[in-house]
Amino acid sequence: MPGLIDKISLHGRLLRNLARNPKFWVILGVDAILISAAHFLAYAIRFESLFNEQILGQISSTMPLLLCIKLPSFYMFGLYRGMWRYTSLGDIVSILLATLFSSTLVVVLLLFHSHFIGFSRSVFLLDGLFTFGFIACHRISIRYFYQQQIGNGQGFWSTETQEERKRLLLVGAGDAADRVLRELRDTNRYHYQAVGIVDDDPHKTGMKLHGIPVLGLTGDIQEHVRRTRAQEILIATVVIDKVKMRRLVTLCQRTRLPYKVLPTMGELIDGRVSIKTIRDISYKDLLGREEVRLDQEKIGAYLTGKTVLITGAGGSIGSELCRQILRFQPGLIVLFDASEENLYNVQMELRHEHENVATVAILGKVQDLRLLDMVFRQHRPGVVFHTAAYKHVPLVERNPWQAVYNNIFGTQLLMEASILHGVERFVLVSTDKAVRPTNVMGASKRVTELLMLAYSRRCWDGNFSPAWLRAQQDTGAAPQWTNPSPASHTTRFMGVRFGNVLGSSGSVIPLFKRQIEKGGPVTVTHPEVTRYFMSAEEAAQLILQSGSMGEGGEIFILKMGEPIKIDQMARELIKLTGREPDSDIEIHYVGLRAGEKLFEELITEGEGIVATPHEKIMVLRGETEMSCRILSERLEHLAHHANRLDSRSIKEVLQQIVPEYQPDYSVQ
Repeated sequence: MPGLIDKISLHGRLLRNLARNPKFWVILGVDAILISAAHFLAYAIRFESLFNEQILGQISSTMPLLLCIKLPSFYMFGLYRGMWRYTSLGDIVSILLATLFSSTLVVVLLLFHSHFIGFSRSVFLLDGLFTFGFIACHRISIRYFYQQQIGNGQGFWSTETQEERKRLLLVGAGDAADRVLRELRDTNRYHYQAVGIVDDDPHKTGMKLHGIPVLGLTGDIQEHVRRTRAQEILIATVVIDKVKMRRLVTLCQRTRLPYKVLPTMGELIDGRVSIKTIRDISYKDLLGREEVRLDQEKIGAYLTGKTVLITGAGGSIGSELCRQILRFQPGLIVLFDASEENLYNVQMELRHEHENVATVAILGKVQDLRLLDMVFRQHRPGVVFHTAAYKHVPLVERNPWQAVYNNIFGTQLLMEASILHGVERFVLVSTDKAVRPTNVMGASKRVTELLMLAYSRRCWDGNFSPAWLRAQQDTGAAPQWTNPSPASHTTRFMGVRFGNVLGSSGSVIPLFKRQIEKGGPVTVTHPEVTRYFMSAEEAAQLILQSGSMGEGGEIFILKMGEPIKIDQMARELIKLTGREPDSDIEIHYVGLRAGEKLFEELITEGEGIVATPHEKIMVLRGETEMSCRILSERLEHLAHHANRLDSRSIKEVLQQIVPEYQPDYSVQ
């Protein structure tokens, strides 16, 4: 009963709103005229004349019934609640259903009233057909009027001529092109005029899409550009194959016209493609990473309604995690970052572009114990994603104590805070540089993996708080946890290891772009140096998926595909700007930087990795022969040398903790 009352109340509000809209009365009046005309036309065709007293009597007796049945039926099927200028195929189907329903109801009422005596069956069949045709044509004509006179800007309201619009040639005659052409047709906000389409499928040649012809094959794009006098090219297809994308880019470059692309599906929400989302080609398009398949239900189970803490929230991975987590409706996102500018940027983005999400911004460092204790007490996070770290290899190599304080002991403090405050899941973001490290940054990240395993095994000796804090206790400067150390805990710890992220602060791509903009030269460390790359969107999605799979103590390894030569990357970035490497832009080889190696790895030889149900994620059941007691002692030594800013001794202790680490003692 309450549900019925709510529905009646809702329809009452809708009717009141419609009654205040003058356009509704115009449409209603036209529909009444069209319904009457359809009935008159049905009699005229059936009896070939209307000038008959009996026929006019039947029409006058049935017309009130027709109007009283059909107009309310049209309302019931939603024909007066749509925006008529955007009439779609779905609206035409609704008109058909409303006409069938109302015509059937009229016939049934006449059968009950007079057993249909004196009425012609064919009249009511024709009446239904004409009613559907008239009403559908009326709605379509409204849309056509707006498209021609307002949408395309070609009517008397427009001040822009066809010649002032950019002539656009589309590559791809599929779903994306269909949506782009619809939007170009329906609005005058975008100053483009589609002049043709090219496609790799020869069977589409000669066909039309929304009146735009498919001119021929993509391989002949130069000829089609000349014939159509195109001024810009749009790759209107969502390409995930890097070979195909590189071929398309090469073909577009030969035309010497500007060319743009639609975003990848990973960048689009619910697959919405729009002309306003077109952008310049980026290296991410040439990378050709496949779309990530996510188990939405599993991820939602541990994120929906929860408080999520993200350290390094303003960084490339941290900020993308924020965007991806929004899809799962968390209760609160706690943004934790030491960079004021980065924290402000991500806070403003979430506040202004995603108004319904609750966020709290915390400016500070993860090694600030008092701040951590306050944040965990006040907000009670259920899930922690730890992305904060110093990651610039040469800088960390020359300032190794900062890697000790921030990467190692900051992470240890955060893990302990998670245990003491009952966090459900702790996801550590690691790096491929932790595998057989040749630099302090990689070694410090490997130590954080060992700490994660130690806390996951619950073998810590109960002496909570990092060594560098305990080393200061004699001066009274080091605060202590206010909670006692628990003998056991329920926090699930897991790590995620992957390679470089395109466009991140530590990536070479921003550097290359700046060098290309200045005219070169582009500096590459070595012609053979290779790295693994993935986009920030893909990395964040796979981190979320890994977080749903962990039971505790796993290191998840993301499949990075084939490693990419940095030299090849630099050359392709130069070509994307329309210039040629070595002639227009020089490439200089400057040698490997401090702590760098030629090739990165994702696993150490002998590490046993196994597949997971997700095709892009492997898992390493982290094991270490080092006891928690020995690890704790060596961390004490590490803290001692870090407090003394003793670079060589820091590297020596790191090698004791991570035997596969090969330190470079020449860098002090």
